[in-house]
Amino acid sequence: MVWKLDRFGRLLKELMELVGGLRERGIEFVPLRESIDTTTSFGGKLVFQVFGAVAEFERDLIRERTMAGLGAAKARGRHGSRPRALEEGKAKLARKFKDKGEHFVEEICSMLGVR
Repeated sequence: MVWKLDRFGRLLKELMELVGGLRERGIEFVPLRESIDTTTSFGGKLVFQVFGAVAEFERDLIRERTMAGLGAAKARGRHGSRPRALEEGKAKLARKFKDKGEHFVEEICSMLGVR
């Protein structure tokens, strides 16, 4: 089950390959939100390719906007990363505990005060 075509894949080529692989196994692809019947030539295959191309275009726009936003934030002196949950010393200790395998992750978090 797929809610919307652009959730299944973002590149037209990828979508075509995924749906082709399904079809080879006797599975027809029908997204729930869009009324696309990929079993018919005009009513499904053409519309599917158009929707796939639009999803790819939308992905490219999102990428461009994200890069522009990150560039603008950097120009204002902001860095895009989140603050670290642990200082480096505690992070090393957490890795050491985990590598030893003597504690569960939940226990390590509790010992180091991580929620």
